[in-house]
Amino acid sequence: MPMASKRIRALVLILAFSIAGYAIVQYGVLGAGHAGLVSFKLQKPDFELKPWVYVLYTHIFTAVFALAIGPFQLFIKPTKARRRWHRRLGYGYVLSITVSGIVNVYLSLFATGGWISGLGFMSLDVLWVATTLTAVRKIMVKDIQAHKEWMLRSYALTFSAVTLRIFLAPLALLLGDFEAAFRVVAWLCWIPNLLVMEAVIYRMRLRIEPR
Repeated sequence: MPMASKRIRALVLILAFSIAGYAIVQYGVLGAGHAGLVSFKLQKPDFELKPWVYVLYTHIFTAVFALAIGPFQLFIKPTKARRRWHRRLGYGYVLSITVSGIVNVYLSLFATGGWISGLGFMSLDVLWVATTLTAVRKIMVKDIQAHKEWMLRSYALTFSAVTLRIFLAPLALLLGDFEAAFRVVAWLCWIPNLLVMEAVIYRMRLRIEPR
């Protein structure tokens, strides 16, 4: 494996676990009320915390599970000894994304930034579930290469949990408006991820196709 590839995989792993750890501490230990997004929403007089916050918790912990196990599924070759664990973690990954994607439709209706943000997040949710279930369908017909490609697309969308947090603060500072930043990041957190992953998949195909 080239050194650059190892560094990229290490960076993905570090970022994924950093955001997963942050989410667990922020929402599992400190509580949702101390999170910046929730505090911002509570300033709105017409915002009702329940049942929105319970749906948010469902989304966060299912998405965190998918974010944390994704690198192990993608970066560690499923040898015969590891195949059982690969399959079990795969079931968990797919179930987590399916549940998270469904509840996210509800959250998108109340997205900070209005309908522009809501449409961005809803588009992400639809593609997230669709790419994941397509990967499942490919492995069911024993198309391993296509299964891997669709799982890479799925994880690129899962990784939007990381890129959202990378972009949000700088955008808020640049635009001077948290809601305006949210309208941009609702699209910016996942579209570049997919474009980069398509380039990665294209390079993978060049390496395996006969010349």
